[in-house]
Amino acid sequence: MNDEHLVRDSIYNTVPPGSFRAMLEVDRYGKRTDAFDEIISRTHDHFWDPADIAYLDFSSPFDMETDLLMPRERIPELCGAVCDRLDEGEQIRLGNAVTRWTLSNILHGEQGALSLSTSLCDILHDPGAQEYAANQAREEARHVTAFTRYIEARWGQPYPVGAVLGDLLDDLVTTPIVYKKLVGMQMLLEGLAMGAFANLHAHTNDPLLKRLVQLVMTDEAFHHRFGKIWAERTIARLTPDEHDIVEDWAAECFETLLFNLVNIRQKQVIYADFGLAWEWVRAAVRETFDDDVRRSELKEGTNVFRVLARTLLGTGIITDRTRHIYGGWVDMSELDSESLETPGAAVVADGIEELRRINRDRRVIGQKQ
Repeated sequence: MNDEHLVRDSIYNTVPPGSFRAMLEVDRYGKRTDAFDEIISRTHDHFWDPADIAYLDFSSPFDMETDLLMPRERIPELCGAVCDRLDEGEQIRLGNAVTRWTLSNILHGEQGALSLSTSLCDILHDPGAQEYAANQAREEARHVTAFTRYIEARWGQPYPVGAVLGDLLDDLVTTPIVYKKLVGMQMLLEGLAMGAFANLHAHTNDPLLKRLVQLVMTDEAFHHRFGKIWAERTIARLTPDEHDIVEDWAAECFETLLFNLVNIRQKQVIYADFGLAWEWVRAAVRETFDDDVRRSELKEGTNVFRVLARTLLGTGIITDRTRHIYGGWVDMSELDSESLETPGAAVVADGIEELRRINRDRRVIGQKQ
């Protein structure tokens, strides 16, 4: 195993992509880890089907002409001079377009998670780790279906992926370096997603969207745990130089996402439809949404970047070397004392309990009574 993969536990051993013959080794089948069995065995607890109205009814109405999907105060573009150029109907349409952009990039992120999971199936040598990756791929596939159907119901089709997110997803899916796949997707992006879903669930005005993100959260909580298992078995066993490599790469990803993921430049595809130049929108938003406001928002328990920093701190990736990078935006002393509980844990628990009830009475589509 090449040292650049930073594998310190045999359950994460890999073979080069396309090395199928390695999967047929007789001794391999009997060397299956049980580290992921609890996650795999609980799959039935949070099963749901986006094609079955027992779980989600995509025909549920929402008046996109008169109602905002997210509250006005959660949309920076509607908190300043931009509103002076738009009437009430246009403001609602712009606000919902911003939510469309957010959900479009969540959809693209889910596709990235699906593709990365299938790439892990191709290279993970341990049968238990491979089964986990296949299991996650199945769950990510239903997320792609569900967000696609929601976006179709509300707008017709998604926006293109933002350039920064698209580049990061491409790097994570195609990289042959194992630690980047696991840290990048299972910890950074899954942590980011859990924060985003908790925020959407807490604030959306659309019951269908609220229900959708709760169902996705019941899956993602387990995906996030997979990354934590990697950290528990790996971080403490790295040499100082190896730890620095992971720590610096995670900090670089954090800063890239913080400054670009919701950047006005990234969202410029939205504004032309309203006769607004994105450069002017950026200047208008900066008048009311400066760094102090951003830091204030980062105090919220469901803020996606706060959740991400807490994840990296709790798994030992952040040390005093890079603490200042996060400390410029997040009160790290507060994070030190906070629980590492998954964001939206209560929402996840309620969702799983309801899914158990539905699944007890569920009739498979097409099955005769």
